[in-house]
Order: sequence, then C-alpha cells, then structure tokens
Amino acid sequence: MYLPRGLISKLYLHLQNTRHPLSPPVLILVALEPDALCACRILTRLLKHDYIPHKIQPVAGYADLERVGRELVSPMMETRGGAGGVVVCLGVGGMVDLGTVLGLEPEEGEEDSAAFAGVEVWVVDSHRPWNLANIFAGFPLEPEAEEATTLTARTPVGVTGGRIERNYKPGKGGIVVLDDGDIEDELTKERDAYLALADMPEIEDNGEDLDESSDDEEDDVSETGEDMAPRAGQKRKSWSDMDDEDSEDDDDRPRQRRRSNSSTAIPESPQRPAKPGLISIRDDAVFSSSDPAELPSAAQPPRAPSARALRRRLLRLRRQNEGILREYYRLGTSYSEPISSMMYSLASELGREDNDLLWLAIVGVTSMELYGRSSAGVAVTVRRSEALRPASGWLGMRGARIRQLLRDEVRRLNPPPEANGKGVLPEAMGIIPTTARSPEDTSIRLSPEPKFLLIRHWSLYDSMLHSPYLFSRLKTWSETGLKRLHKLLAKMGVSLVQCKQSYTHMDMMLKRELRQKLLKYASLYNLDELVPTIDTDGKDRGGAKDGWGFVRSWGWRATLSAQDVGVVIGALLEVGKNTSSSSSSSSSSSTSSDSAPGLSQDNIVDLSNEQTQAEEWLPRFWDAYDALEDIESLKAGLPTAQFLHKAIFTSGTTILKKKQISHLRAFRMCVVKDAPDSSLFNHPGALMKLALWIGEALAEQEKDATGGKLAHGGRGTPLVVASLDEKRGVYVVVGTGGGGGPDSTFVDREAAKKKAEAKEAKAKLREERRRNKEKIRAEKKAARGDNGDEEEEESEGEDLSDSDDSESDSEDEEDEEQRSKRGYGLNKFGIAFQDVVAETNARVRIDSFEHCVVEVKKEDLGGFLESLSMKAVVG
Repeated sequence: MYLPRGLISKLYLHLQNTRHPLSPPVLILVALEPDALCACRILTRLLKHDYIPHKIQPVAGYADLERVGRELVSPMMETRGGAGGVVVCLGVGGMVDLGTVLGLEPEEGEEDSAAFAGVEVWVVDSHRPWNLANIFAGFPLEPEAEEATTLTARTPVGVTGGRIERNYKPGKGGIVVLDDGDIEDELTKERDAYLALADMPEIEDNGEDLDESSDDEEDDVSETGEDMAPRAGQKRKSWSDMDDEDSEDDDDRPRQRRRSNSSTAIPESPQRPAKPGLISIRDDAVFSSSDPAELPSAAQPPRAPSARALRRRLLRLRRQNEGILREYYRLGTSYSEPISSMMYSLASELGREDNDLLWLAIVGVTSMELYGRSSAGVAVTVRRSEALRPASGWLGMRGARIRQLLRDEVRRLNPPPEANGKGVLPEAMGIIPTTARSPEDTSIRLSPEPKFLLIRHWSLYDSMLHSPYLFSRLKTWSETGLKRLHKLLAKMGVSLVQCKQSYTHMDMMLKRELRQKLLKYASLYNLDELVPTIDTDGKDRGGAKDGWGFVRSWGWRATLSAQDVGVVIGALLEVGKNTSSSSSSSSSSSTSSDSAPGLSQDNIVDLSNEQTQAEEWLPRFWDAYDALEDIESLKAGLPTAQFLHKAIFTSGTTILKKKQISHLRAFRMCVVKDAPDSSLFNHPGALMKLALWIGEALAEQEKDATGGKLAHGGRGTPLVVASLDEKRGVYVVVGTGGGGGPDSTFVDREAAKKKAEAKEAKAKLREERRRNKEKIRAEKKAARGDNGDEEEEESEGEDLSDSDDSESDSEDEEDEEQRSKRGYGLNKFGIAFQDVVAETNARVRIDSFEHCVVEVKKEDLGGFLESLSMKAVVG
C-alpha cells in the first residue's frame, strides 16, 4: 500500500492515539547513511514528544536486514506470540519485497489473511525503482469468498488500487510506503499492469508464438482437453517447473521476489516474467456452455471465440503487462526526495517544526548532494552543460524546489535581527559568517558559501586545494594545476603565508574582499559558479538566493555550515573516530552464507569466518548519531573529515597523474592501489566519494577535449572504481554514472512553453516565406514566359535552403525526444552487475542498499570487468 503525500500524518496520528505504556516499542530500521540518520533524529524527536517508546536498529545491508527480520520483526507477529506493532524503515528496503525479507509471510498451513498479523511496516526511502509488491499489494487479504477471489475483491476497506484513502483503518498490519508524489504521478501504467496480472487466472505459458492473426483461424479448430483452460474444481498446473527453469536467472535487485501471501504475482526481476497467482475463476464467467448449433438458425448468435483463442489472448495480455513491469525495473536506479525532507514534512503536518528539526532536514538534503545521489542515480553533479541546456543540478527542478522551501522555512523560523549601523547584514555583503551573533545565538542563516571545503575549519589554501570543484577545473592533481591555483591567489592579492593560516584568523579585510576578488578573477579560470550571485539592487529576485548555503551557530562554541556537518557525519560513518587505526581496521568485514539476496550460493563470496561489517560499522553509526545532537562530538569529528578528504585528494591525484585509468568499451576503469591510505576506500561510501571526484575531473577533461560538450549525449563518461581489501581477498567495486540525467537536462514547464512558442513562430515564418517565394516565382514566370526553366533552377536552390533548416530542426527534435525518453541518463550499473552474475561464474556479493556497489572475489575481477564492459551502464 502507499500513503499519499496529502495524508502523510494519518498513520502517525493513529499511532499517537493508540499507544499506551504497555504497547510494544516502535522499531526503527535505519540505513548507515547521513540522510537516513537525520530522518531518524527527526522521527525520534517526534516520538519522544508524544512519549511513544521506540528502539533504533541500524541496518548495514540486505543480509543484516534479513537477520533483523528473523530476530526482531517476525516475532512481533500475533500468530507467533507477539503483540504486533509498528516497524519504520528509513532508507531501507524500498527496492525489495519486505514481506519476504522481514519474514512477514504466512507459514505453511496458515491462511493468507494471517500475513503481517498486526505488524505494520512504514517505508520511507529515496531509492528508485520501487518494489511494486510493496506499493500495490502489501496488505492482509480479506477472507476468500465465492464472490471475492481476486486481489481487488479481497482488498481491505479504505484501500483502492494500493492507495490508502481517508477511511482506511490501521491496525491489521501491512506494508505502507510513504509516497513523495512519484507513485501517483508516474506509476499509473505500472499500477494498471500489476493489478491486471494479479487478477488474471493461472495459466501455463510454454513460450509459444502468439500471433493475433491466427486467433480467428483457431476458432474453427476443435479443441482437445489438453488445450482447454482448466475447469472449475480442476487442479491447476504448478509454477514449480517454470521456477526450476528460471532459477538460473538472478534478479536485477536482491530479493525482488513475488509475494506468496497474496493472490497476486509480480515479476521477480525484469529478466523473470511475472507469474499470476493461484486465483480460482468460474468457467461460466469466461466460457459459454451453450451450444450455438442447437439454437434456431434465425436466432443463432455469432460464433464465440474458442477456448484456445481465449487462452492465447489471455497469454498475450499477460505478456504485455509483464513487459511493462520489466521495463520499469530495468530503467536504472535513481533517487527521489530525501527522506529527511519527508520526515520534516511529517513534522510540519503535525505542527511540530522548529529550528532543530529544520536543521536536521537541511543536513540530510545537503548530504544527498555530497554523495552524488541525484535523479540520475549515483552520478557526477552536472553543474553546467553548454552542450544541452542550462542544467538544473542535483535532483533537477525538484531539488531546486526543495532548497527553495528550506530557504523559506529558514526565513520563517529565523527572522533577521536588526542590521548594524550601515543597515546591511554581513552575509548580505557576501561575507562568510564564522561566528554567532550572540552567546545565545542558535539561529540558522543563509550564507553565500563558495564551493570550498570546510573553509571555517581549515586554511583558505587547504580548503581550496581539497575542493572537488577546484580540483576538476584547475586540475590541481598536476604541477600545472597547482601553479594555476597559486596564480589565482596571487591575482587576488593573497600571499601563500596568509592563505595557509587558519581562515578564522586571516586578516579581516581579506575576508571581506574575498568574494569580490573571486568574482573578478573566477571567469578567467572556468570558475563561473565558484560563488553564488547577490543582486546589488536589493530585490534578490524575491529573496530566492539561489546557490546560497545554510549556516547555524551554537553560541560562541561553534558555527558550521550544513555542508560542513554533512562532511563530518559522512566521515564518522566511513572512517570512525580513531583515524590512526582506521586504516588497519576498516577492511575487516564479512557476510553470512545467505547474505546476497537474489544470488545463488555459488556466486556468494564466502566470508563467514571473519568479522562482519555490521560489527565494525555499527559503532560508527552511534558516533555519527551522537554528533548530530552534541556539538562537541561534532567538532571532535572535524579532524576525521579532514583526514578522509586528504586521502581522497592524494589517491585521486595519484590515479590521474599516473594515468591509471583504463578505457573500456562502456566505461572507464581504475583501481585504487599504491596509496598509504588505500584501505580507507574499502568502505563503499568513501570509495563513492573518490569515484565522484575522479569522475568530475574526467568530465572537465572531456569538455576541454570536445569544445565544451559532454560525451555520451551530455551525460559524461561512466566510471568504475575498485579498491582491494587484502584481508578479505575481495575488491569493493563502485559504478558511477556520467551525470546529466533526466531532470538535469529538462527545463521547467514555463521554459518549455516558451520554446514551443518560438518553434511555432519559426514554422509560421518559414511557411510565410515559402508562400511569398511561390507568389514571386509565379509572377516572374507569367511575365517572362520562356524563362521558366531558369526560374525553376532558382526555386530549387531556395527550396534546398528551406529543407536544410527543416532537417536541422528535425535533428533537434530527435535529440530532444531521446532526452525525454523515460530512463534517459539513469545509472544502470545495478542491472549490469546482476546480468554479469547471471552470465558468469564470478563470485560476487551484492549486499549494499546502493545497487551500484558490489564486492568481487580478487581472482574473478578480470572476468567480471570483461563481461561488464559489454553491458549498457547508463540509460
């Protein structure tokens, strides 16, 4: 089931009204990522306010999720001795069948209505694509009756097509997905196909060719019992034989399996067709038992289709619906609205919003951008694309709207204080705020943040040197790039001695003039977006402040930007507090024998004898969790963040400087090695950051080589980065897209409307020119008579020029049609990884919630990459 955005507070209000001291605690499953961490903090604040007991359970991956389901969730079911309750999944399980993974299916011998047994699972996840079983089924069925045998007929009251209505009464359990708007706006076709498959009777598909033209011919052919559809009461054929045949095909996502508790069927993966559920259907509802030959000739109706023709039509319809679902699952991975933003929307609906919750939402949204999680999947952020149209950046137009809403909330909850004697606040003049306004100041401010890294806690030189934006555009991995950076500082009038001291202790006049100097010289070094714009007329386009960052103070103790906090929280999750021992300890992790959902045991890396990843990563989770609320813990994590980004800069410089990047057919490939801190990148999050750094540098190189145009239709080059974990003998592999996904190339509706109007005006002008030329030619022909042939030659030349214009317009239309195609630019590494596992004997572990992350046995990396290079990795 899914909960529409307009009813986001419905379930929470029911929980608030029905909880009492003896109620079981709410179980919160949290992914190990900053956005989920911030969402967890917001939710726990709400629960504490309403005195609702709760328990937080971090989840490291699919294997850990199955273990939690087996040990914590399944025992909550009323049929297994529990008292029911609520489970909240934050960034966990949106892409898999949670009913199966968490063990909420009925046991053998139990009725379908025993599914979930009072356990209600709330799913808030930004990963896409959704698992359709969670959003269009995922509820306990009503008891089967003679007139209620299909999924639609057995749907609970208050649920229509998977959509929860206002009259829905919680309490019986089920899976509830909180919709951020995508389901209702984009999945209408998938919903119709899913529900149609669910209500279809079971019928065997032997792979025969279904030609529509042959249906009428078969109506005249007598049917045998073997070809007839099963009659009422007749035992239907099992799907077990087909399951055995399809068992060799692995799912495109781990645990993308059909629900067994409902009378529905979903495709296990795009490679595996959906199989309809065991739904009984009366013969007289489909086939007529009367014999037309016995009727009087005058009253004889048209011949009814034969049973075989009906069977073929049913198979054809089922294959069509299966194709719709298969196409959806193979679109590629992407991201939607951050879950911290969804949780803040819940708090706003409840009237609980305040500065603390707003700050958590801002940090969560900012962290999504830091990790390259966009509407094109994990990909390099498209900052500018002259080859296409002005890029919308992270999450496209939706990201712009989210940031604007957050800026509006900051203004609403933090009214500006009285300005200084000059009547202008320092940040309005472009000065980066580094201190609070007063000892009790805990407000959130908007700040014109430059694209530097940890500038308040580093020197200006180190902040610029370790900025991914400057790293790619100034090419600071080379000696020439470093000289370019030094030259920029010299032109700005900042000596190396001054810029290498702490930024907070720099000369105040230099800090005040920093923004103006950056604006003056940025265009000379391809740094047009280095600092956000400030309107000098004071209007500021209605206060939009596009590109401005968020800053919060904790009195005199600290002032940090949202990006600073996101960087620190991410570093604590990936490295841990102890940076000295992190290099030696970060590589130890393993998995249980059933840790790779959707993969056969032969393809799983056997790491059962070593320390599990959860045992290593969970303490880091709690360190990061504490740092979100404790400013002293957050400040203590700053050295960890600096240590990690120094390692990223060093490793990225080594790879680019030594040209360790291989060009394969579908992507570029590099392996992290020969670096003192290379073991840090055994964590997928740290490796992903490194891949994004390198990918952005490669994108800039391609633009320089192609005259400002990105390769691959404006999407850049996909990149695969691997890091060897010596202790476990596996490679951690990350695949990032080239960026330039659908939202980053689409303009808003108003701009599209203007473009359509301009195109229409151009077409009218061309038509008017053509009519005028024809009129002139006719007049000349009539006046000159015999010179008609010469006139025709001239007209042919004129028509040729017109045809050239129309051809160029048609090419633009084809490019636009390609970019508007659904799934354009999405990261398809997850699908490609699954395809390679299905085709080869490579020992691979797919356990991360980020499906573009896998682990490959050291000896199998070569064959794995060779097969991967033949796949399409970007839509």
